[in-house]
Amino acid sequence: MENQFKVIVLGSAGGLSEDNLSAYLIAPKHSDYYVSLDAGTLFSGLQKARAAGNLDHIKVPADSEMNVEGWTLTQLVKAYLISNAHLDHITGLTINSTDDSAKNIVGLPETIDFIRDHIFNWKVWPNFADEGIGFHLKKYGFVRLAPEQEQPLEGTEMAVTPYPLSQSSNTQSTAFLMQSGGHYALFIGNPGADSGQRRANLDRLWERAAPLIRDRRLNGLFIEVSYPDGYPGDPLFGNLTPQTMVQELEHLARRVDPQDPHGALADCSVVITSIRPLLTRGPSAETQIREQLQSQNTLKARFIVPDQGDYLET
Repeated sequence: MENQFKVIVLGSAGGLSEDNLSAYLIAPKHSDYYVSLDAGTLFSGLQKARAAGNLDHIKVPADSEMNVEGWTLTQLVKAYLISNAHLDHITGLTINSTDDSAKNIVGLPETIDFIRDHIFNWKVWPNFADEGIGFHLKKYGFVRLAPEQEQPLEGTEMAVTPYPLSQSSNTQSTAFLMQSGGHYALFIGNPGADSGQRRANLDRLWERAAPLIRDRRLNGLFIEVSYPDGYPGDPLFGNLTPQTMVQELEHLARRVDPQDPHGALADCSVVITSIRPLLTRGPSAETQIREQLQSQNTLKARFIVPDQGDYLET
């Protein structure tokens, strides 16, 4: 399958590392107008990407005083799509807002309302938005998406369809189905893998994704694996391990091809997000997760475990 999207990984981890939290810039392969899928880390991730040579394709106009990080942040990132309002998804958005440019914050209504009421409220942070508590600085516009309805993303050649997820009994999350030119990438915020409503939400998402995979139009799937199998922490706050993530992909694969699910995902890149560092001695969480995914990969999926600053095409 020919690659259709490009991705700059601004944050590949899901906690502990304050300068490496969930954030992925995505654009059609031929465009430099991005949206950020989550915004846990922005400027630090742009610095890592520049140091790795992964912003070399971005040309800052000669008459601009900005460096490439500043130009990318303020001129090329056109919106932030926030899967949920936990701090690991919005910290970069918050602390970079003082120097950012005008753009939209996009998400399901519950997520947008939380950011409005509990972040940009002149108590946690000044109100850089166009509604909410106190004086509105009007840098950011809030865009509330309707579940399962596609909406164009202003300033880009992409559209998004949101799918509600339940990370836990108290937290809504979101999957964003990105579309450009009839091709798709699916970014899954913290999905939860338990029974009941969370299971129904994921089944609904897999029902939509399966025909796109069969038609070779789903180019990439981004899904979190926060902890290695055997992690002693309890609860896992709705996060996945390699075992539970593979189990979810098996549900998807059976929808794609009930007769031969083991090869159903062979043409789809699966990008692993939100790995949390460990506070223990021994192999890193990333090393353990890589090994566990490889040993459990009965689906012939192409697992990609990126580092902060990486450039991907999918």
